Amino acid sequence: MKTRIAVMFFVPVILGLAQTPQRRPNTYRSQGGGAQVQRLISPEVHTDRRITFRIRAPQATIVHLLFGAWNPQQQPMTKDGSGVWSITIGPVEPEIYTYVFTIDGVRSLDLANPNLKTGSRGLDASEVEVLGTPPRFDEVQNVPHGTTQVRSYLSTPLKRLRGLYVYLPPGYEQDAKRKYPALYLRHGSGDTESNWSDDGRAGVILENLLAQKKSAPMIIVMTNGDTDNTWAGGSSPQAMDALGAELLGDVIPLVEKNYRVLPGRENRAIAGLSMGGGQAFTIGLKHLEWFAWVAEFSSGLISSADFNLEKHLPGFLDDATGANKKLRLLYLSCGADDPRIPGQLNLCDELKEHGIRHEWVTTPGGHEWKVWRHLLADLMPRLFQEK
Repeated sequence: MKTRIAVMFFVPVILGLAQTPQRRPNTYRSQGGGAQVQRLISPEVHTDRRITFRIRAPQATIVHLLFGAWNPQQQPMTKDGSGVWSITIGPVEPEIYTYVFTIDGVRSLDLANPNLKTGSRGLDASEVEVLGTPPRFDEVQNVPHGTTQVRSYLSTPLKRLRGLYVYLPPGYEQDAKRKYPALYLRHGSGDTESNWSDDGRAGVILENLLAQKKSAPMIIVMTNGDTDNTWAGGSSPQAMDALGAELLGDVIPLVEKNYRVLPGRENRAIAGLSMGGGQAFTIGLKHLEWFAWVAEFSSGLISSADFNLEKHLPGFLDDATGANKKLRLLYLSCGADDPRIPGQLNLCDELKEHGIRHEWVTTPGGHEWKVWRHLLADLMPRLFQEK
């Protein structure tokens, strides 16, 4: 289940937050009118949190399941008399998982499962969600829900139409006088403006925090951080200059013209993961006249041995007093099993050496959405708090 979405052209079209799923029939008849064939159910999540995966491949000789986003293990599947391969794993912890099959060495999505991990470079993997008891922090719950709008805008630096997602918190549409701070949230390489909403569950996480009174309500703006669908297109100095100009010159003016956003740097935060974390870190710290809250998750750029603060942020280290006065929060974070950890810690040491105040957070996991959802849930309660 996902936060409801309004597609913005000239008039927003609101789709329902949660539609009752249609139960799929277990059999279907071939187009030629032949015998009925058993419809596969895959994945099948059992009450004890075991999961059964199935795929029909009667001519295959070897089929494996690759389960999980971080260091997935190949697990052999077993074929029955009808040519259906299956495997049951677990029990597993409540979480959102990705997986694929390999059929005689060829990667395949689960054709019985409509839930997919997508990105700018195509379909990446199938997804399965294991619900928690009590519900996970990133699980859709019976709490007030917000609305997500999808808009198009003209990027001045890139000279083409681009898309962005705008999440409006619960109550936005009911109280026409209230204004909100804004979090500008950036994705990683290979993803698009949709992934923080779909895979990151940004709106769902905020809704659950708001229901527990753990976070300030905010508008979340999710933009596209790729200029040409490559890593360099989101991480090179030229790309980040263009993305920074687009954010300040096109995106923020659009948001502040069309939504009830509180003005001023104290009411703007910028954060991102991986490639988007490098963007958030550099754009945010270069433009402290625009942002008082800067956060990065698992940034490859700042974790690199070649990263140089003076090169990427000239003069930043020379004025620790000024930076500390302007920054309400500088948040650095990474998964505990991510190979980017050493570079992150080196940066923390350099910031400490120069007297730049910052927060360091780590959580179990590698370079994966599980980590970034946890970090977003940790970050949100820290944002837009009074001094």
